[in-house]
Amino acid sequence: MTHDLNATLIRIADALERLVPAPAPEPDFTSAKLFRHDAAQGLFVPAPDYPLALDLLVGVERQKSRFVENLRRFAKARPANPVLLWGARGAGKSSMVKAAFMTVAAEQSSLRLIEVDRDEVTALPRLFERLRGRPERFLVLCDDLSFEEGAASAKALKSALEGGVGGPPENVLFTATSNRRHLMPRDHNETKGAMAAAEDAEEEVSVSDRFGLWIGFPPMDQPTYLEAVRLYAQRFDLTIKDLDRRALQWSQLRGGRSGRVAWQFIRDLAGELDRDLQG
Repeated sequence: MTHDLNATLIRIADALERLVPAPAPEPDFTSAKLFRHDAAQGLFVPAPDYPLALDLLVGVERQKSRFVENLRRFAKARPANPVLLWGARGAGKSSMVKAAFMTVAAEQSSLRLIEVDRDEVTALPRLFERLRGRPERFLVLCDDLSFEEGAASAKALKSALEGGVGGPPENVLFTATSNRRHLMPRDHNETKGAMAAAEDAEEEVSVSDRFGLWIGFPPMDQPTYLEAVRLYAQRFDLTIKDLDRRALQWSQLRGGRSGRVAWQFIRDLAGELDRDLQG
């Protein structure tokens, strides 16, 4: 009887052990500078170096200078602020973060970038705790952040930025990009009652206040757009007589001007001229 009971208990223990997920492997941050965080599996997936040079981003000199200054402070273990880059679509917010990171990472070998999906904001507190105390310094980037799921995501991000009793990790700097200054989805009032929507809005605005540095990106005017096109064309040796005219026609077809539209025009032109963009 005792033998049967022991055997049953062993089988139950084995079954329970199989149900417990295996611990995530220890991350290897020596394999790359940029990583993508897989929250479901707890993995850090290495990514190739970002290829776009920082000086190719034109019309945002003030924004570049402010962001790089803050990132350099962080990389040198000096006080720095979490950053919210907000403004027009295609203005180069995400590109600037990655290009600036590559510039500063060339100066500070311990710097790493981890990109997180905006749908995994609720996993940020666990991620920050996992990175706490490591020898590397981490720029954690969430691109196109908004709280489509309401206050739950906002509370998770606020918890990560505040860090609980121990405070935020000294070796983690959070940066987000958004089309909206206060991170709220456009239809946040349409799916809830007035009181619930107001409470969610208050929670979401309070999170945006946790970013010590706000960097705005206004829409790109025509001279700046053409300057970007000319710079790209010169850098990649794309010579045509009617560059400005064709670039403006391209922007009209796209319904607006931005750094992204300028780069898409250059890609199309490079394809037409049978040139690569590896220069």
